[in-house]
Amino acid sequence: MNRRTVRRAALVTAAVAAAGAAAGYFWLDATSAVHRTGTPHCADVIPAGADRADGEAVCATLDALTAAWGRGDADAYGRLFTDDATYTTYIGSHYEGRADITEGHRALFRDFVKGTELAAGYLDMRFLGKDVVVLTGRGDDYSGSRPALGELSKVQTYTLVRDTDGVWRIAAFHNTRRQNAMERFSFLYSPATAPKAER
Repeated sequence: MNRRTVRRAALVTAAVAAAGAAAGYFWLDATSAVHRTGTPHCADVIPAGADRADGEAVCATLDALTAAWGRGDADAYGRLFTDDATYTTYIGSHYEGRADITEGHRALFRDFVKGTELAAGYLDMRFLGKDVVVLTGRGDDYSGSRPALGELSKVQTYTLVRDTDGVWRIAAFHNTRRQNAMERFSFLYSPATAPKAER
């Protein structure tokens, strides 16, 4: 076999392997829908036995957050966080304090997310005492048509506290981008790693 033939065979083999890997990735991604997408209404996840007024006040904070984002109003957005709040984005940026969160979003609203809206699906609300609540859900920013709950690409955790003025504010926020293909692969390879709601 001459060199040219060997080189062609190697290129064809590499091309077939790359096509197979790409097809596998796209299959994993296409079959990775979540089962538990949440509800579009925050009030639907207020737990039984919790103070309904507090649950609704927590939801009002999240509604105000969505509205401020939609207006591109960094000051109104920042006021929904405690003075010492932390905010971790899906790319790993970690903001510390209301001023840092506000200024970071002022730049975001001017650049990367200018003109976008927020979409949310709520999964769970848990009160950890009378002045602390953890809210989990799925979310995304978008422009144009609002995405369906199953299309939201991020999983989010909010920790809210009743602030000194009695207003519920966000003390910590963490945003994680869902890695569809990787998650699907891990569930296929090791089914026991799938959360109960996704089995």
